[in-house]
Amino acid sequence: MEVVKKIKNEKIKIDIPSGVENDSVMRVVGKGNAGENGGSYGDLYIILKVEEHEIFKRDGLDIYYEMPISFTTAALGGNIDIPTLTTTQEYHIPAGTQTGTKFRIKNEGIKSDRFKRQGDLYFYVKVITPTKLSKAQKEN
Repeated sequence: MEVVKKIKNEKIKIDIPSGVENDSVMRVVGKGNAGENGGSYGDLYIILKVEEHEIFKRDGLDIYYEMPISFTTAALGGNIDIPTLTTTQEYHIPAGTQTGTKFRIKNEGIKSDRFKRQGDLYFYVKVITPTKLSKAQKEN
């Protein structure tokens, strides 16, 4: 007796929960291969691949990035615009800030439906030092 297997292509719609990580596995019940001897369909397992973001680096639910700031802002302090995943926020940089200083904005990281919480956004400042100063700037 020859066993004939039918292969069919089917598009299915699935909801990806927020906060999934790379290589997370989702199970879709009843969308796998047909069972033997007319048995019920098995389950489909989907392995998720999360694309890297052009600015943000992810660590769990927290996100990190490097923010360039002017020498003047670092020395004297001031407000800068910080990009988040959804918008831009104003953030105050204190006077005397050095390159590599880490700042945190709470609850601006990745939101997880599974863990019912949201990560934080961390940014490291990189002070952009001018390479050419005018005569007036050198005198001050």
